[in-house]
Amino acid sequence: MPLFEKVQPFLVLLSVLVGLALAQIGWLANIAPKIIVPLLALMLYATFLPIPLKGLGQGLRNFKVTSTSLIVNFVWTPIFTWINGYLFLQDSPDLRVGLIMLMVTPCTDWYLVFTGVARGDVALATALLPLNLVLQVILLPVYLLIFAGTLVEINIIQLFDSLFWVLFLPLLVATISRQLILIWKGDVYFQQVVAKMAIFQVICLNLAIATIFASQGKVVIQHPELIFQLFIPVVLFFVVNFVLGQLIGRYLKFSYQEVACLSCTTLARNSPLSLAIAVSAFPHRPLIALVLVIGPLIELPVMVLISQLLLLIRRRGQWQQ
Repeated sequence: MPLFEKVQPFLVLLSVLVGLALAQIGWLANIAPKIIVPLLALMLYATFLPIPLKGLGQGLRNFKVTSTSLIVNFVWTPIFTWINGYLFLQDSPDLRVGLIMLMVTPCTDWYLVFTGVARGDVALATALLPLNLVLQVILLPVYLLIFAGTLVEINIIQLFDSLFWVLFLPLLVATISRQLILIWKGDVYFQQVVAKMAIFQVICLNLAIATIFASQGKVVIQHPELIFQLFIPVVLFFVVNFVLGQLIGRYLKFSYQEVACLSCTTLARNSPLSLAIAVSAFPHRPLIALVLVIGPLIELPVMVLISQLLLLIRRRGQWQQ
């Protein structure tokens, strides 16, 4: 795991603290909202660049694991998240919307790292990546209209305008860039670009987090209980889905490598993508975006623990290899 990925939780926390400090400077707090969306669009471009959309069919080669993963991610998880939010965040509609946006978007990057750490099937996890990306891009507005439309007012025109500028446009530009670089410079050069873009992605994400907290620092300071409110529903998501993955794996007789892959792809979330949409589509509801910043502070340490728990299960020989 590269150093910048190891320290990512600390970088996020540092960005939060820097943003809260900058929020006390009036003119910085005023200009911060204007640069959040461009930073997030650049971050998503860097995220999308390495993803080969032509590999969509590869995940179907292991139909049993792929179909299970897609059902858990795109059918079970949205329903469970709505129930989870209703139970624990009933009086906080913005937090519920943020929780929905956080949980219905499967991760498209560092879940591969955790799959590798847990000695799971990285090739299968990689094949699932384009499927997860395309489906969440298509289904996120659907989930918002179905599950969040009853909680907050959604301007459909503004929502799809936001989706175009911060999601579809970066995806289109990244796809075209990928093909042009591969044609003109070859794969070796492309891999060098991808390595640099990984660092660029982290920089843009943390700058965006700092600017979000700079623009909304007073809201956070006035509501320090947000982290505690979110802790139980977020941790419950990980516990329930981890146990569910283990039970499904046993019932369907998956190998350990397949179970580890299933666990990581159904647990890790794509908070940067949801964050970009939240900032653009809900500019006057800062608590929604704050959920998507606080989420990774809980998620990343939990994913480290889960990868180690999977290794412990592997060492005890409870699964066929």
